[in-house]
Amino acid sequence: MATVNQTLNQSKAFRGCRLPGALMFIFTAAFKNIAMLNYRNATQNDLPAIVEIYNSIVPTRMVTADTEPVSVEDRQHWFDEHNPENRPLWIVENTDGKMTGWVSFQSFYGRPAYNATVELSIYLAPDERGKGLGKEILRYCIDKAPSFGVKTILGFIFSHNEPSLKLFTHSGFEVWASLPDIALLDGVERGLKILGKRIA
Repeated sequence: MATVNQTLNQSKAFRGCRLPGALMFIFTAAFKNIAMLNYRNATQNDLPAIVEIYNSIVPTRMVTADTEPVSVEDRQHWFDEHNPENRPLWIVENTDGKMTGWVSFQSFYGRPAYNATVELSIYLAPDERGKGLGKEILRYCIDKAPSFGVKTILGFIFSHNEPSLKLFTHSGFEVWASLPDIALLDGVERGLKILGKRIA
């Protein structure tokens, strides 16, 4: 990896600049904390790993309304509904090629009038959670969504899922609907919030 000063020198704005020692220490620490992620379209061979990550979150009762693990066969139709042209399903990998998570752009309500609106889902592998990757992945999705003809992004989030609510609101999403106590998880009624962001 290039040094911080080498990276700065490649930028016209900072060309010829060198950071003093103390400032460079601070800048280098921030630079190293920037996750280097790669995004690629999922293939059929990725589906078992996608399902494994999905099933790892089911017991938390925080993200999905599924109450039991699903099988690869259960998710095949969902997988087939995606395409690289306008409804991508991305595998997120680190620079070592390790799968850190996946992202789904899913059609909203399945009617032509809603073609410019998608439901966005981000799932991270258990050992990749709590590292701030969700924020970076969400920002990337927002930046890329217009190229797929998307104008509006929705997030369906349980009302008690504070981390996800914080993630989306931090990125400019607003609560557009609140559905109280519509899900029953382990005998506890849970609400659902629909967050939205207009991007184009």
